[in-house]
Amino acid sequence: MRRLAARGAAGDVGEVAAPAADSTDCAQGRSRRPPRLIDLCAVWDPGVFLPAAGWKRASGTARRRLNEAETVSGLSSVREAQVERLEAARPCRPGSRERGPVLRMARQQPPPWVHTAILLCLLSLTGAIEIPMDPSIQNELSQPPTITKQSVKDHIVDPRDNILIECEAKGNPAPSFHWTRNSRFFNIAKDPRVSMRRRSGTLVIDFRSGGRPEEYEGEYQCFARNKFGTALSNRIRLQVSKSPLWPKENLDPVVVQEGAPLTLQCNPPPGLPSPVIFWMSSSMEPITQDKRVSQGHNGDLYFSNVMLQDMQTDYSCNARFHFTHTIQQKNAFTLKVLTNNPYNDSSLRNHPDMYSARGVAERTPSFMYPQGTASSQMVLRGMDLLLECIASGVPTPDIAWYKKGGDLPSDKAKFENFNKALRITNVSEEDSGEYFCLASNKMGSIRHTISVRVKAAPYWLDEPKNLILAPGEDGRLVCRANGNPKPTVQWMVNGEPLQSAPPNPNREVAGDTIIFRDTQISSRAVYQCNTSNEHGYLLANAFVSVLDVPPRMLSPRNQLIRVILYNRTRLDCPFFGSPIPTLRWFKNGQGSNLDGGNYHVYENGSLEIKMIRKEDQGIYTCVATNILGKAENQVRLEVKDPTRIYRMPEDQVAKRGTTVQLECRVKHDPSLKLTVSWLKDDEPLYIGNRMKKEDDSLTIFGVAERDQGSYTCVASTELDQDLAKAYLTVLADQATPTNRLAALPKGRPDRPRDLELTDLAERSVRLTWIPGDDNNSPITDYVVQFEEDQFQPGVWHDHSKFPGSVNSAILQLSPYVNYQFRVIAINEVGSSHPSLPSERYRTSGAPPESNPADVRGEGTRKNNMEITWTPMNATSAFGPNLRYIVKWRRRETRETWNNVTVWGSRYVVGQTPVYVPYEIRVQAENDFGKGPEPDTVIGYSGEDYPRAAPTDVKIRVLNSTAISLQWNRVYPDTVQGQLREYRAYYWRESSLLKNLWVSQKRQQASFPGDRPRGVVSRLFPYSNYKLEMVVVNGRGDGPRSETKEFTTPEGVPSAPRRFRVRQPNLETINLEWDHPEHPNGILIGYTLKYVAFNGTKLGKQIVENFSPNQTKFTVQRADPVSRYRFTLSARTQVGSGEAVTEESPAPPNEATPTAAPPTSPPTTVGATGAPAATTEATTVPTIPSVAPTTVATTTVATTTTTAATTTERPPTTTSGTKMPESAYTNNQADIATQGWFIGLMCAIALLVLILLIVCFIKRSRGGKYPVREKKDVPLGPEDPKEEDGSFDYSDEDNKPLQGSQTSLDGTIKQQESDDSLVDYGEGGEGQFNEDGSFIGQYTVKKDKEETEGNESSEATSPVNAIYSLA
Repeated sequence: MRRLAARGAAGDVGEVAAPAADSTDCAQGRSRRPPRLIDLCAVWDPGVFLPAAGWKRASGTARRRLNEAETVSGLSSVREAQVERLEAARPCRPGSRERGPVLRMARQQPPPWVHTAILLCLLSLTGAIEIPMDPSIQNELSQPPTITKQSVKDHIVDPRDNILIECEAKGNPAPSFHWTRNSRFFNIAKDPRVSMRRRSGTLVIDFRSGGRPEEYEGEYQCFARNKFGTALSNRIRLQVSKSPLWPKENLDPVVVQEGAPLTLQCNPPPGLPSPVIFWMSSSMEPITQDKRVSQGHNGDLYFSNVMLQDMQTDYSCNARFHFTHTIQQKNAFTLKVLTNNPYNDSSLRNHPDMYSARGVAERTPSFMYPQGTASSQMVLRGMDLLLECIASGVPTPDIAWYKKGGDLPSDKAKFENFNKALRITNVSEEDSGEYFCLASNKMGSIRHTISVRVKAAPYWLDEPKNLILAPGEDGRLVCRANGNPKPTVQWMVNGEPLQSAPPNPNREVAGDTIIFRDTQISSRAVYQCNTSNEHGYLLANAFVSVLDVPPRMLSPRNQLIRVILYNRTRLDCPFFGSPIPTLRWFKNGQGSNLDGGNYHVYENGSLEIKMIRKEDQGIYTCVATNILGKAENQVRLEVKDPTRIYRMPEDQVAKRGTTVQLECRVKHDPSLKLTVSWLKDDEPLYIGNRMKKEDDSLTIFGVAERDQGSYTCVASTELDQDLAKAYLTVLADQATPTNRLAALPKGRPDRPRDLELTDLAERSVRLTWIPGDDNNSPITDYVVQFEEDQFQPGVWHDHSKFPGSVNSAILQLSPYVNYQFRVIAINEVGSSHPSLPSERYRTSGAPPESNPADVRGEGTRKNNMEITWTPMNATSAFGPNLRYIVKWRRRETRETWNNVTVWGSRYVVGQTPVYVPYEIRVQAENDFGKGPEPDTVIGYSGEDYPRAAPTDVKIRVLNSTAISLQWNRVYPDTVQGQLREYRAYYWRESSLLKNLWVSQKRQQASFPGDRPRGVVSRLFPYSNYKLEMVVVNGRGDGPRSETKEFTTPEGVPSAPRRFRVRQPNLETINLEWDHPEHPNGILIGYTLKYVAFNGTKLGKQIVENFSPNQTKFTVQRADPVSRYRFTLSARTQVGSGEAVTEESPAPPNEATPTAAPPTSPPTTVGATGAPAATTEATTVPTIPSVAPTTVATTTVATTTTTAATTTERPPTTTSGTKMPESAYTNNQADIATQGWFIGLMCAIALLVLILLIVCFIKRSRGGKYPVREKKDVPLGPEDPKEEDGSFDYSDEDNKPLQGSQTSLDGTIKQQESDDSLVDYGEGGEGQFNEDGSFIGQYTVKKDKEETEGNESSEATSPVNAIYSLA
């Protein structure tokens, strides 16, 4: 693997860069540029930089390697091209004996940063080499020891078990181990109970033959050593778990007054670790806890106030010890409660006046824990902060928590123990400050302030890493840690203090950094950095290894890569060497290096071809070179034509029973194997006996409704694929049934029966069955299902589907499955019940033929990667003990694969860098062998919070509700994950309107992707805002940017609230409203627009402008029949805001209004407010049967305008009365909608109906006249109605008509109108002809006299009344 460029030639001197450019690389201990051998003696002389005075002083080895590198790489003239050698050489600084070339620079004094930059960067001009995980390389290379596993610093053990202190290490050669105890050598050989595991440093102390574990308590440290150095473990403090007994004691009953506070102290015996405390009764019943009775963090039981029911049980403190798994119980407390009301009414327990009902005096809260009004607490960074406040009082107080000067951290804070405890997890420095708890009840409140100080044990900023260098290279180890108080740093080498180690001229210690110059093989060692303060320590090992390895190729030789034309591809060439080799690419043996244009060479040496063309086909050679030699490998690239469907299937509509053909003609590279398959509704298509699949088409015979759907042709090779889709629509056959069975009732088929297995083979079997009755609906399909008894016993899976015309089929089987089959029949009605299962048949095992699917690698923490996959089922296991070989390695590196065997479906890789790509492979394996070589999947390790915030945030106000944001994007390496979005947090700080409360709730706007600008909308106008920006990845938010402030300009207001329209009478309409909820500026008034409408006609729109303090208005109606539509809006200097519309109450049967010509406005009457204008008197329009009226002039606080231009016309007067201009077309109301007109028409229609009935009866029966004059046949004596030659009608014929109203005097009551038939006569008495037709007139006066003279109480029908007129 390769990450950095190879070393350049000596004398390759570049310009000195400013600190901003190089300080980052220097701080990382490595340079992004190729390492150079630069004269450390170079200094600034006035105007001259002398960099090469040490060329002859360079070691012989270095000069030899430099010359070799120049010769191999063809860079022999690099020095001459980059360094101008002057004829005269200037001497070096005092102490130098040589002269050399100089590089001219500006003649001026150097700036002060130059000396620092030169010193730091010259000492760190190389990158560390990483060793591939290839076992062949690992076993060949020498390596100092590294601690891989150790026990925790505070190691507590169970006294009943043997003691195990772990210490594992790796190295080449394998390290040996020894221990110290309490800083003195621990001689394991002298103690028969102590032994060390083979090839390990793990200590085992055996107590089976006796001994006390307490004798071995102390501080242990492990040393792993080989000939290249010594690595140290942490100092492990060994302690034996203790669970002491509770002291025996006799507890007197606790006497307490009802309502008083009480604390029952637990005082558990000190254990290691501390026991878990809980309270129970002596009968092992848990004590019910609530906000009145609860256990404190110290284990005591607190009663905010004691009640009589508390005597019903006793109270025992219990301690549970972790290691011994024992529970010890303290003697129980017994309560005796003194009370003024000995009767314990359980119904009052939850009553709001429980205390007064029991005669308990109420009192203000007071704190039981902690005492006083203030206290302090110290907590370490990363730990949990637990604050507790327990108060007494009657009623029981409520507890609330606050932080002075800020809010509680909502993401980390949670309340416990009925709000009596506040827990803040993962404390950081910003959590320090003053917190206070507030205890309150209806009698008062009290507060306690807790001052929290956050200290910190040492934590890493830069943990030293192993440093692998080539001979002659430079490097450094950095050990940076922080803490509170600031930790001290101590360096050790091979376990000894650096001060007492042998001197090394190539090593220099500068505080927390060790600088190595011109390292040699003898410089190999293991360095320890110990940083500590009063709260703890950190110990890290980092070795320095010097390797001299010629280049070596890590990939198989002469690989063949096939790629589709016009695609992008990458040729990999993993390699290793020390010094880090330089890699170059050549094509077909040509001498020019491939880089630029269509080629791009990555830092790891991979060659990317951006778009493959035919001429790119050939043999590519990668050559890795360093000063020790070179290595090369070849990759053969073949370019293939793409697969294309040139004749696609088309959408078709077919009738049921016809034949359909879907074409799919494909063109592909002839050297690749083509496979054409079909999908139906995006699922694999089963080719039954009604279908025929050919190379270029799919034919469906006898199309049925179930064939309808989308059909996709998929043409694929091993390199690419193409697809085309068409939709088939099937039309139902409308023909009537032609046979007798079609008319019979249809049902689901009966279950198949008598399943039989024959033709038993290794991978197949024939299944035969007898069909059941189809129940008048032909069977269309059979579904064969199977069940296996190893992975999912009792669960049935679909195996295959067969046409309804077969009852025997060959089933293809998977290895190592114990099959059992059943069959389901299907017709158009539905599915049958499953058949009875067949006998079982087990196939023999084989290696897996596939690997698990859906392989993924995602980080769940910042330092891990979780690899998951979908486990294989029983039919793909192919053998017993199915397991998975999981392999992973860093992408774009040439490490060897890490691998582990897993039986589940996930594996977590730990200690990964933050968000780096990994190559992942998961291969199936069983007892018969491994599956095929798996595909490589790219996963990513866990993300960490972003380290940087957007900078240079600029805000531009777009309008009153929107702003434009612009910012500088963060560098990709600071995101530490996948950049999801930039996010702006903003909140409304205040309004520019005085005394207007605003919500300061934080809102957010997201800008997905890596973008430098965005727009925030939906802001409140006329407000002060604050805004912060963060960058967001998959882990969460990064640090916040500098807070920006901005002000939104004035905007239009929201709609007036609660707009109400009331109509107390027919003459006036009252309007009321409230001010807008969001003024969005300074209100300057209101605008009211209203228009009268009646049915389908509209009047002229009137506009009224009001002052901002007016909220009432009265409209004098000009027409009591018309309705009005009101539209009200508020105004600021910007304009009118959102309007609200209401209408006056609606009469029934109103038509939809339409536009009409302008009309005169109705009379308006103003409400409260200062006089602003005078409206002229307006005459109410005339309505039929309503006299015209005139309304006097009224002074109002409004300005009246009309919405349309009107033409002045003189008023019309009638009978000396001033007639108003009508509000409607033709100066007349719509008569069709008037109530009086509708009533008149109904009355006329009723009378006409009565007349028609009378005429019909008259024509049919003839009335009172001699019958013999009308009939030729004489009446017989049997006629019971014959008297004097005339007919007489019975009482039944004289009943009133349905729906008529009869008065007490027998007359018909007039409805809806006072009009009568006489009103429409032409004089004279009216009468009817013999056929019932009207032949004359009658007068109302005469009828009324006759009717009024009739004093009879008998009801007279309308028919008789009319007969009387005749």
